Amino acid sequence: MPTQHRAIQSRQALIRSAAETFLEKGVPAAGMVEISRRARLSKGALYFHFTSKDDLTLAVRDAALATLNEIEDGFARSPEPLTVAVRDFAVELFGRVQSDAVLRAGLRLRPETAPGLDIHALEQRWYALFLDKAVTCPTGTPVGIGDGLTGPHPSDAEPRRTAQLLTSIVVGLLHLGGGDRTWWDGEAVTGLWGLLPAAAGRVPAGIPAPAQVPAG
Repeated sequence: MPTQHRAIQSRQALIRSAAETFLEKGVPAAGMVEISRRARLSKGALYFHFTSKDDLTLAVRDAALATLNEIEDGFARSPEPLTVAVRDFAVELFGRVQSDAVLRAGLRLRPETAPGLDIHALEQRWYALFLDKAVTCPTGTPVGIGDGLTGPHPSDAEPRRTAQLLTSIVVGLLHLGGGDRTWWDGEAVTGLWGLLPAAAGRVPAGIPAPAQVPAG
């Protein structure tokens, strides 16, 4: 195996090991020796790639962000109308959160430890992402959601409030799933989206815009 490829594999193994240890014990209690042993690598190999636990923690954050960017890019390329695209985004996101320890650990890092993945940052970036699609995707297209229900695309008249509503739903599910993973089940998410057509046409005006994101 080429040396460079082996080094990449070792680095990835250490990041994954750190994420698993962070999830089990928390960042403060996670030891570098334990992380290296879990990865089946020497302590010297760990310090070859990472100078400190802070450095390793940021690597977990960066790897989680890379996965999140990949999921968001898939959403941006989706040909589906906004509501369906966000539903698919949520199903993909929560599926990856459950199966990917690095992403799950990254989302649990404290903002002061590894900024960029806290709930407020996610709220802002997803609102901007959903709003961009709301104002650029075709409007007036009948779409099917849930059990064959159809209705007008809800972003026809109120793209900003629709983006706010969908952002609130995704962020809320992410938070709820941290305590009960049934909220992240793909069928549960799809079933929830099946309830949207009746309500999406009249998005409540009182839903606040995400912090620091202009609503108008």
